[in-house]
Amino acid sequence: MLHCGTGRLGVASDCGKMARTTCDKALLGVLQSPVKAPPYIPRARPEVNLSAHPLADYFRRAFFVLSAQKPADLPPDTGAEVAFTGRSNAGKSSAINVITDHRGLARTSKTPGRTQLINFFALDDEHRLVDLPGFGYAKVSLDVRDNWQQTLNEYLQTRTSLAGLILIMDIRHPLTPFDVEMLTWCREMQMPVHILLTKADKLSRGAAAAALEKVRRYLAQYPSTATAQSFSALKKQGIDDARKVLAEWLRLEL
Repeated sequence: MLHCGTGRLGVASDCGKMARTTCDKALLGVLQSPVKAPPYIPRARPEVNLSAHPLADYFRRAFFVLSAQKPADLPPDTGAEVAFTGRSNAGKSSAINVITDHRGLARTSKTPGRTQLINFFALDDEHRLVDLPGFGYAKVSLDVRDNWQQTLNEYLQTRTSLAGLILIMDIRHPLTPFDVEMLTWCREMQMPVHILLTKADKLSRGAAAAALEKVRRYLAQYPSTATAQSFSALKKQGIDDARKVLAEWLRLEL
């Protein structure tokens, strides 16, 4: 179980029993065997003209830097970065790809839980996007889960360059136990959080608006640093709004 009241994301001691309960679905440590991914070298991106569409062109610059399995693998803690997190199969990788207009930058898969490392994408020398593993599907041993939990704890609590979290929720199933735990942690740590309610194209316009209003009403108990919007990678809906949030957090001057 996640414990947010102390400002830490912890794992309860009786993990054996928890693994068979509904609460286990909210645990953050959900890696498969921690094998380092092979180096990924994206195709070179063309030079961009920042004068016409500065935000869109800027985010097209994103390129893969490295994957981190343990704290020692993390890149230097300088500049500013924004991390994407959320339940597996909520559309996290697709959101990153469409925001950067770079299909294949973040690896997508039909098998939930395939993102198993912390993946860093650079926008320039001082700004990064971070893809955290999706949670809730991968079946792993409790030892592997505990090890990953420690790595995630250290990243979230000690990473001074972390400027905010983009929390991905499926608009059809928002505010899962994991989502609520992450929102509570962000409030405890005074971490800005912006919710992308993905797959908005799966609902009618009225149903999508109602789901967004429901989440915003829930966020009324949180500081103004917790915000939400609807989003669709397929229909390219909400991309500009998401980019504006990222630009504000990263303090971009374009």
